[in-house]
Amino acid sequence: MKIMVAITGASGSIYGRRLVERLCLCDEAERVWVCFTDNGRRVFAMEQPDSDLAALPKVEILDIDDMFVPPASGSASADAVAVVPCSAGMMSRIACGVSDDLVSRAADVMLKERRKLILAVRETPLNLIHLRNMETLTLAGAVVMPACPSFYTMPETMEQLVDTVVDRIMAQLGFDVGKGWQE
Repeated sequence: MKIMVAITGASGSIYGRRLVERLCLCDEAERVWVCFTDNGRRVFAMEQPDSDLAALPKVEILDIDDMFVPPASGSASADAVAVVPCSAGMMSRIACGVSDDLVSRAADVMLKERRKLILAVRETPLNLIHLRNMETLTLAGAVVMPACPSFYTMPETMEQLVDTVVDRIMAQLGFDVGKGWQE
């Protein structure tokens, strides 16, 4: 499976980091493309200063302005795009079909090709425009998953809490998360 993880400028870049780390542990994930929006790169550097996703196996960092990479084309073999975290602005651009950078173009490709598109929205409170964009995207075939961690697992660390959301994203991508994720 070839997956693109897009990291936007919404706070919560730890969700994107953990998803990429976990995908790299899966035999089924043969390639993990990572693309940062400009603000996503800034927020990631602030929130995850010790993380270097490019050093992980299977990871290829893509340039936000490069429209000649596989996720930008429907004839390429990208299987899924996960926008984690997804800002309300990026969600809006995707919902309106604006493909002005690699993230929005890759999302558009997933919708038009009827492939998996997951948006882990990080915004609260939601206004009517956000809700209508979520409805539009859901009707178009996207999976909208607000990044809402669960507490019933009694997480003891921030990463365990974050992984309650990442587990749900992994399951939506088709990975078996029931076997547990020990690193």
